[in-house]
Amino acid sequence: MTNKNFFEKVYEVARLIPYGRVTSYGAIATYLGAARSARMVGWAMNNSSEKEVPAHRVVNRKGLLTGKHHFEGTNLMQQLLESEGIKVIDNQIQDFEKVFWNPSEELR
Repeated sequence: MTNKNFFEKVYEVARLIPYGRVTSYGAIATYLGAARSARMVGWAMNNSSEKEVPAHRVVNRKGLLTGKHHFEGTNLMQQLLESEGIKVIDNQIQDFEKVFWNPSEELR
């Protein structure tokens, strides 16, 4: 599988993340059968700005906004999440378990 094909598959999953929910790089990688490729999912998200992908809904496994520096402005990722009703304090999503969307469970 080429990087481009993998990235497109990542984008397809990311587009399915419901409004007001988040998932992790690793959860997308696991769903795609590439459990050790969370970093590749992150690279895909970094390159998604022209692809209409809700990259702000993809965070690390602890709910931290680790990709926020790839968004324009200093707090755009947080602002987008908060506009969807997700509470963020110190770059950490609050009630992470409650808003977490697991594609492996949701897309069976």
